[in-house]
Amino acid sequence: MARFAANLTYLFTELPMQQRFAAARRAGFHGVEILFPYDLAVKELTRAAQAAGVEFVLMNTPPPNWAGGPRGFAAEPGNEARFRSDFDRAMRFARALGVQHLHVMAGKAAGAAARRTLVANLRWACARAPQASLTIEPMNGEDMPGYFLDCFDLAAEIVEEVGAANLGLQFDAYQAQMIHGDALEIWQRHAGRVRHIQVAGCPGRHEPRQGDAHFAELLRAVDGSGYQGWVGAEYSPRTSTEAGLRWLRSA
Repeated sequence: MARFAANLTYLFTELPMQQRFAAARRAGFHGVEILFPYDLAVKELTRAAQAAGVEFVLMNTPPPNWAGGPRGFAAEPGNEARFRSDFDRAMRFARALGVQHLHVMAGKAAGAAARRTLVANLRWACARAPQASLTIEPMNGEDMPGYFLDCFDLAAEIVEEVGAANLGLQFDAYQAQMIHGDALEIWQRHAGRVRHIQVAGCPGRHEPRQGDAHFAELLRAVDGSGYQGWVGAEYSPRTSTEAGLRWLRSA
């Protein structure tokens, strides 16, 4: 059975970050994600996770300025040096925090040169950190226009082309539903490549609910596939986090 992780960038935001770990554990989560922990103290985050008894599951490679800044550089021709510097910085944080998966963001780009750049950068990253589990995730064009990885089939092709044992797909059910219109079918097509799952209601990216992206059916398919990894709750609560956790208790 899959285990659930709370994305602390989105959930329990009524609390300071260091207090969100314990709140997540009390709510029934056993793992946590933080998108970009780079401005936070590693020792404080580690202490908070250990005290709460939760595992650090996922973080992202660091764009320099999330508020209006670029969403990664891995597919941007000419930004190879910047990508590698950012990747090394991300790995230092990931190792210090004991993070299980590192999501490598492709950035905004298009065309054959972007694809070659992404493949080359991912091959470099996989060789640079052979013990790390790296993921790539498609993003829908409505929420993130111009993002290079805008299709799960394309992402699967990239994983196969890179050919590294430590690279896999990050399956965000919300993104799959937004891009392809059927998250369950995309899961069934690509489940064997998936390292990490994220869920949210669609549309709106709020709490998962019965009927949202066939949520209950999707969870049954995930369990039936033998997936043993994490399911990250990455959504914006409609009100408070606690008020919207009925889906977790049902799952």
